[in-house]
Amino acid sequence: MVLNPNAGGGLAAREWPRLRAELDRRGLRHTLIQEENAALALARVQALPAGTALMAVGGDGTVGALLPAVVDTGRPLAILPLGTGNDFAGLLGLKPGAFGEALDRLAFTPRAVDALTVRAYHADGRVTERTLLNGLGMGFDADVTANMDGVPPRVRGFARYAWSAVATLKDLALADVTVHADGVTLYAGPSPIVAVMNGTRYGGGFLISPQSDVRDGLLNVVVGGPMTRLQLSGLLARVLRGTHLGHPLAHHAAARQVSVRWSRPIRAHLDGDLNAPVTRLEAEVRPGAVRLLNA
Repeated sequence: MVLNPNAGGGLAAREWPRLRAELDRRGLRHTLIQEENAALALARVQALPAGTALMAVGGDGTVGALLPAVVDTGRPLAILPLGTGNDFAGLLGLKPGAFGEALDRLAFTPRAVDALTVRAYHADGRVTERTLLNGLGMGFDADVTANMDGVPPRVRGFARYAWSAVATLKDLALADVTVHADGVTLYAGPSPIVAVMNGTRYGGGFLISPQSDVRDGLLNVVVGGPMTRLQLSGLLARVLRGTHLGHPLAHHAAARQVSVRWSRPIRAHLDGDLNAPVTRLEAEVRPGAVRLLNA
């Protein structure tokens, strides 16, 4: 059990006694790993025997932090969502706090799901690489993530993202972007937002990529065409329902590889974690790279 005590604004830490009681009631032997940062937790996980199953207790960031110990290793992973957005868990039908359902699923046969390898070229010249399970966003939605610190503490869950999205709209700025999907130009021109997804949603419920399938060996890319604040706000309403892909300002494709090049540095979030501004990004699917226990 790898528990992120900060996930969900401390929700994971508060819920641990109840979860531990449920594990004990079921006779499930477990060891708790709880460290002050993700790097220490990952180091402890990587030192475990190869066949040791993991359960990530937290949000999308907690799951993402464990991927280096899981991708292409055969080490099985289970997810117990107690984070802010819980977007990949939501795709699987897992609900925060529903411990019984999540633990019942441990009896399932492990299922292989895809992952993404992302190489980011930063404005300061650095090149970083990371593996994702859910996906990433660049531009407006990353600005929304950055501005969530300004949301009042009393606002929680999906409402935090919605609050920040409204506040971010007033500073909307487009940049030129060129997006290639499997070497073919999908879009070139001004854009406020690009998403590259393995999962279907981010931001705690925005269905940015409703056609994604985590077992199809493909990633999905969605690009917003040139638009005003009013057009973007209208498109966001469609994204909530997952009905935006038919809109003429939404460009999308499924592919094995995607490259994105911006005319200026743009904020990015990877599996919900803010990343240093990027000027270029390349993503490639890793088919069946993760074995999920409770998918």
